[in-house]
Amino acid sequence: VKPEPEGTYIIICSCVNFFSPHFLLQNNHVARNGGMYKKPFVEYFEETPLLVAVLTYMGYGILTIFGYLRDFLRDWKIEKCHVAREREEQKDFVPLYQDFENFYTRNLYMRIRDNWNRPICSVPGAKMDLVERVTHDYNWTFEHTGKVIKDVINMGSYNYLGFAENTGACAAAAAEATQRYGAGVNSTRREMGNLDKHEELEVLVARFLGVEASMAFGMGFATNSMNIPALTGKGCLILSDELNHASLVLGARLSGSAIRVFKHNNMQSLEKLLRDAIVHGQPRTHRPWKKILILVEGIYSMEGSIVRLPEVIALKKKYKAYLYLDEAHSIGALGPGGKGVVDYFGLDPRDVDIMMGTFTKSFGAAGGYIGGKKELVDYLRTHSHSAVYATSMSPPVAQQIIASMKCIMGEDGTNLGRERLQQLSENTTYFRRRLHEMGFIIYGNEDSPVVPMMLYMPAKIGAFGREMLKRNIGTVVVGFPATPIIESRARFCISAAHTREMLDTALTAISEVGDLLQLKYSRQKTPSLEEDAYLESQD
Repeated sequence: VKPEPEGTYIIICSCVNFFSPHFLLQNNHVARNGGMYKKPFVEYFEETPLLVAVLTYMGYGILTIFGYLRDFLRDWKIEKCHVAREREEQKDFVPLYQDFENFYTRNLYMRIRDNWNRPICSVPGAKMDLVERVTHDYNWTFEHTGKVIKDVINMGSYNYLGFAENTGACAAAAAEATQRYGAGVNSTRREMGNLDKHEELEVLVARFLGVEASMAFGMGFATNSMNIPALTGKGCLILSDELNHASLVLGARLSGSAIRVFKHNNMQSLEKLLRDAIVHGQPRTHRPWKKILILVEGIYSMEGSIVRLPEVIALKKKYKAYLYLDEAHSIGALGPGGKGVVDYFGLDPRDVDIMMGTFTKSFGAAGGYIGGKKELVDYLRTHSHSAVYATSMSPPVAQQIIASMKCIMGEDGTNLGRERLQQLSENTTYFRRRLHEMGFIIYGNEDSPVVPMMLYMPAKIGAFGREMLKRNIGTVVVGFPATPIIESRARFCISAAHTREMLDTALTAISEVGDLLQLKYSRQKTPSLEEDAYLESQD
C-alpha cells in the first residue's frame, strides 16, 4: 500500500495500544498476523481540507450575522416570526428554550427544514413513494399537493437486509400472527402480556447470538435507556465512547453512575481512563469503584466506523471491567453469519458481558434485546423498568423478527438469508469504492453499510438533499447538532435490496450533484487495480 497525501489517514490495526491518526501502516501482513485481527481492519477518515473548513466557518458566521439582523427585524415587527420563540404572555415565566437553540432553529434549521420529515406512503424498501408537499412561508409550514412522487430510490433507511417489505414469507407470517393474536397485547410481560411468541423469540435470539439467554423489549431506545440504570448505579463508573448514541448517553445519565468519555475508537484514551479508575478509585474517598462498565457500539451510525472490539475486549479483561455492546446497526449487517460485530471479528460471544441490539434495522421490525448470561437476563426481568412497566411487544412484530432471523440463520429451508448477506457485502464494497473513485470524502470502515459522505458547508446540506430528490433519489442529510459544526454530511445506508442498477443510478446522480455543488473534496489517491489485487490475495 502506498502512502497517502498529507491530510489523509487510513487506520489498519493489529494490537491493543495501536492508534495514530496521521500515518499509514506500510506492511499489510502486520494487520493480519501477530495481532488480534484475522484480516486488515481498514477505516478512512480524511481530514477536512483547510480551505473548506475556513469557508464552512465563514458560512455559519454569515448565517449568524443575518440571523441577528432578522431577529432585530422581528422585534420591530418588520418580519414575521411564526414559531421557535417565547410568546409575549410568557415573558414573566422561566424560558422554555435556551436562547441559542431558539436562534439556531429560527435562522438556520428553518432554511433547510424541507429536507427532513418527508411523508412516505409506501413500504420503505429499496424504492419508496413520497407525498409531495410545498411551502409558501419559507418552510415554517407545509401543504400536501395531493400528488405522490413514485419510485424514489431509498438510500436512507436502515433496511440492511431488505426485510422491509410487504410481500414474501416474513410479511405472510406477520399477517398470520395478526390474525391469530391481534395487533396489540394490552399488558406487560409480568402481568397478562407474556405470549408464547415472546418466549419463542427470546430462545431464538439467544441461539442466534450464541449466549445463554436473552430478553426482548418493545422499543430499541428504551432497551438502552432503561436497562443501563438497572445494571449500574451510585459508586459505579461508566466509560462511554464520545460518539455513542443518545439512548446510551441517556441511560448512563439516568443510572446515577460517574461517567467518563473516551475518544472515539481510541484505545489509548480508553486504557488511560481504565488505568486512572483503578489507581485513583472514586473521587474524595478513593474507594474502589463497585463496577466499571464500558459502553460501545458495533457500527457508529454517523461515522460508519466499526468498533475495535478485539482491543476493547483485551482491555476489559486486563482491567477486570464489564463490556456493554450496542449492536443496533451491526446485528444482521456484519459477519459471515450476520451475527454482528462479534461474528465479524470471529470472537467468543461470552467475552461480551451485555449484548444489546435492535430489531429495527436488519430485521425490518421494532424493539430491542439484551443477551448474555442467564443470571443477567433473570436479573433484568425483575429490575428493568422497560421489562416491568412497558407493554409487551406486538405479536406480528415478534413474528416478523422470528421469520427474518430464521431466514438469516438458514432455518427457513432456503439460502435467501445467505444470499442477502452476500449481496449486502458486495453492495457496500461497490458503493464505497465508486464514491472514492469519484473524489468524495467518505468516512468509516470499508465493510460498513453506513456510508457518510462529507458536505461540510451549511448551504450544501439543503442543496444536496433537494437536488438528489429532483433526480428521484431519497437521501438523509445531517448537520449540527447531530454532527460537529463543520462536519455536515449525507448518510447513505446500503441495502441488500438495492440492485446494481439502482446503485449505479444513485451514484450517477451523486456525481452530478457533486459536480454541481463542488463536493468532490478528496485529495486521496484511489488504490490501483494492482494494489487491490494484492490486498485481496493477502486476505
